[in-house]
Amino acid sequence: LQRNSCSPGFAEGNTSSEEQAKIKIDGNNYLASPNLPDFHGCSPGWSSAFYGAECFDSEVHSYLKNLGKQKSSESQNIDAKKVELEQLLMMETKNYRKTMKFYQKLMQKERRSKGPGTKSMLPKLKGQLQEMKSKVQFLELVKKYVQAKQWGVESYVLTTVIHNGKTDTMDMAPMDESSLLLYYNTEKHQCNNQNGVRVLQAGTPLGLMAYLYSRNAFLEGYVQQFLYTFRYFCTQEEFLQFLLDRISSTLSSASLDPSTPLTKICNRSFYILQAWIEDCYSVDFATNTDLLGTLKEFISTKVASLNGYGERLLSLLEDASARKSGSADQCSGVGKCEEESEEGRKTLHSLCKKLSEDVSRKNFYWKLSKGMGPISQYQRERLHTGSAVLAKPCCSSFTEESSVSFARADEVGPFLLIECNAQQLCWQLTLLQQEVFHKCHPVRFLNSRALGVKDKCVAVPKAVSADTVSLKVCNLFLSKCIQDQYLLQLLKNADNISTWVAAEIVTCHTTKRQVSLLSKFLLIAKCCYEQRNFATAMQILAGLENLIVRQLPAWKILPAKVAEIMEELKAVEVFLKSDSLCLMEGDRFKTLPTIPSAHVLAMHVQQLETGGFTMTNGAHKWTKLRNIAKVVSQVHAFQENPYTYAPDFKLQSYLKQRITHFKDADISALAADNCANFHQIPAEKHSRKIQDTLRRMKATFQ
Repeated sequence: LQRNSCSPGFAEGNTSSEEQAKIKIDGNNYLASPNLPDFHGCSPGWSSAFYGAECFDSEVHSYLKNLGKQKSSESQNIDAKKVELEQLLMMETKNYRKTMKFYQKLMQKERRSKGPGTKSMLPKLKGQLQEMKSKVQFLELVKKYVQAKQWGVESYVLTTVIHNGKTDTMDMAPMDESSLLLYYNTEKHQCNNQNGVRVLQAGTPLGLMAYLYSRNAFLEGYVQQFLYTFRYFCTQEEFLQFLLDRISSTLSSASLDPSTPLTKICNRSFYILQAWIEDCYSVDFATNTDLLGTLKEFISTKVASLNGYGERLLSLLEDASARKSGSADQCSGVGKCEEESEEGRKTLHSLCKKLSEDVSRKNFYWKLSKGMGPISQYQRERLHTGSAVLAKPCCSSFTEESSVSFARADEVGPFLLIECNAQQLCWQLTLLQQEVFHKCHPVRFLNSRALGVKDKCVAVPKAVSADTVSLKVCNLFLSKCIQDQYLLQLLKNADNISTWVAAEIVTCHTTKRQVSLLSKFLLIAKCCYEQRNFATAMQILAGLENLIVRQLPAWKILPAKVAEIMEELKAVEVFLKSDSLCLMEGDRFKTLPTIPSAHVLAMHVQQLETGGFTMTNGAHKWTKLRNIAKVVSQVHAFQENPYTYAPDFKLQSYLKQRITHFKDADISALAADNCANFHQIPAEKHSRKIQDTLRRMKATFQ
């Protein structure tokens, strides 16, 4: 088994549920009734939206085809293949988990004893772990492929999908597919053996919703792309009603034969509904109580009495609601067993990070300044004297701090910034940034113009709160489509950090202290972008490029090697703005954590949103929507691989207090109170200038 280049992300969180599930070998015991489909983790995932049809290559096709052939006595139907695939995945995941725990123990032993035997084993074990991880990722991809092939209908049945949801089908004018969807033909696709492939180009809102039932909708990535972008052409209420109408019209008449169109339509409707809940609960249902109430009422009255799957949907909604209220929105699946597997997931992510951490500085794109060398390792004892005076953190938000903590942080001032090394500060700032970034769903980057987000300016003015932002400016979503404003909070946090950087520098009372802080912030930004935390790096750059800060005399005496970092940061900024998918190139984003610049990403999405969304016949351009979905899908891709630095809560509390303290600061007013911010003229030279001026004025009167 080789690692597939477009794996959907290693779903460690599903392991515990698979271990608890009693998978029976007997085919009759495994087969679920058509009225209770085997839906587990229906969300296609970000990779489906990003790679599209290329997500499942020929290796996946051939592996599924040959799966179970060694057991020639058994009939090789799809259900038998699913049983064997589940067993293989569970076994490989267990082995991977055990090997990683053993690797962690060896790492700890090597740090303590540094024996030659342990050191020689680590590289071999690391290679085995990479191979085992690739196996699990590949099996996870095959599982996604099996799920994607279920319950789809041929294109000529799509009109039946539309008619099944109509109560007045007798009076309805006949429809053909060409009036709903528009295709264009391509050459032979690399992932199959067809002579040509029809690619969806545009469609009416009804046609685009009906295409969700197409046989290839999941395989092409269409379902995930639709879930990201449907708000441009229909509201959440319209989409939910479309699904509920199809369930109502097919649920009671769906036969035991899974090959009949009505059964396929019914099961695909449930599949899409669960995928929607799993992927977009936080942006659609959590913010719209009426929508959530309509769904719960329908499940309780129409589905629960006929189909046991209704209970599972209600449980899924309860789990999602609990996760949302607990501020644990990590934008991943919300299956039943996710809480039980959370600890295991953290361990897996932590060890995967340790495996790839050593290469994070080797293959970077930008030329780094010579002579800097790696920053020294994290030394907690250096922080002891400074952090001992800090109050314990009382909250996890940038803006929620107690008045007592304010006073203590203000007493310390910038002392800890100078005492702590750059890597130490980089790690804690990265964890703080990750906290707010992981709460942001990809959909929140859409339609940002309506929220007032513009290029080269702050999204929310300091004197105006986020709640007062008008939505009347260039709203690309339908008017009744509800959109939350979390993106504004994310951008406001970024602006607060930039203001904090500038304020800390201009409030230093000596030029020497300013040089130290300038050097420290430049080294922090360098460390951040080397660790792929581009958000904090660009926030520090914005603070350093403040007009007042750029005019400080301290820049003239800054060491040349440190000053070169400023040019590196500008080169990074140009790189990030050059291409909307620049951070998704290669495979490094799959193994190394990444935090993009929220404002840069929002600008890329706005650029894709420029221009019309409809053709002359009124059909919506799916090619445009597909490109937008591909760009925002990288948010979920980055969130799957978090940073695992050890948190220093005292230092984080100090940083949050300082950031909050300066969040609304007027940099020019702060700078005016500090003599170190002005170019000083020597006293003799100053008196000579006065004498020369008086002499010239005296000459004019003679």
